[in-house]
Amino acid sequence: MTDDALKTPTDIKTNAAKTVAEALNAILADSFALYIKTKNFHWHVSGPHFRDYHLMLDDQATQILGTTDAIAERVRKTGNTTLRSIGDIARHQSIEDNDEAFVPAAQMLIELREDNLKLVEKLREAKDIVDDAKDNATSGILDEWTDLAEERAWFLFEASRGA
Repeated sequence: MTDDALKTPTDIKTNAAKTVAEALNAILADSFALYIKTKNFHWHVSGPHFRDYHLMLDDQATQILGTTDAIAERVRKTGNTTLRSIGDIARHQSIEDNDEAFVPAAQMLIELREDNLKLVEKLREAKDIVDDAKDNATSGILDEWTDLAEERAWFLFEASRGA
């Protein structure tokens, strides 16, 4: 079976739909990378603010994971295919993994804040792409995802003040 068997009908021109799908798959890969990193830090946070950070990171991870299905479904609705594996995610992600054995809590928050802001940047770039393609549905959803990522960055910033 080829990708043609999965081709969902769309009124978005083929090249524009492909460009939209590429932008969304990059966001999907970064979302999965950010989810795993956030869960990693949630599991390994320590220190005097353990409870607050542990709960905040769990909430943020849940929120990030909650967007992944919607992102993938937008790719499918544009007549394209989405990521298929951990390797596929790794090939598309721009958010770097953190495999360190120990990361101080303050550094965790700073790193996640920067990663969320990087995701915001990708979301804004995708907004221009989908607007050019006249993909109104994706455009509206990108606004919501941008707001969520900005909120996460804000909470991480405030929690890391003075760290």
